[in-house]
Amino acid sequence: MRILLFLTFLVVPVLEIWVLIQVGQVIGGWPTVALLLADSLLGAWIVRREGRRAWRNLQGALQSGRMPDRELADGALILVGGTLLLTPGFLTDVLGFLCLVPFTRPMVRRLGTWFFARRVRTLVARSAAGGGLGAPFGGAGSPFDVLRDAGRPPGSGPVVHGEVVRDEPGGAGAPRGAGDSGRGLSDR
Repeated sequence: MRILLFLTFLVVPVLEIWVLIQVGQVIGGWPTVALLLADSLLGAWIVRREGRRAWRNLQGALQSGRMPDRELADGALILVGGTLLLTPGFLTDVLGFLCLVPFTRPMVRRLGTWFFARRVRTLVARSAAGGGLGAPFGGAGSPFDVLRDAGRPPGSGPVVHGEVVRDEPGGAGAPRGAGDSGRGLSDR
């Protein structure tokens, strides 16, 4: 997965520059810049329109008591599409428009659903084989340790060593009676 990300961040800018040069040779430099500005303005208008529509749909789903899974996915795709349109280049603009346009967004949503379902199945299979899900999902020091340890009897879990520090209002060396009438935090 890391190699895929590395190649993406290496290959995509090189392809973008190559496409910009090719388009600039065909239509000229200034028309290429004007075309990039025009598709950015069109993209901003579509992001605004579709973002409002997604927000209304999300509110409607929540008011009807329905799980807004499709609406949340649409909102995420609109965010991704808008981000892709901010990056200069024609290839990222095409991908951004695919995420934004209402009649192509369902296809991109299905592709994303397929990808994430496949990824989750891989993580679950790895966990079942004893490999664990890794630190963010249940390794040592994970925030999900509480859930994993919920079925254990009290006292059988990990021991956390610590020290109780009492903070007195008058300072560390102040005599009792200085500051808050001699009462500590535990006396209140």
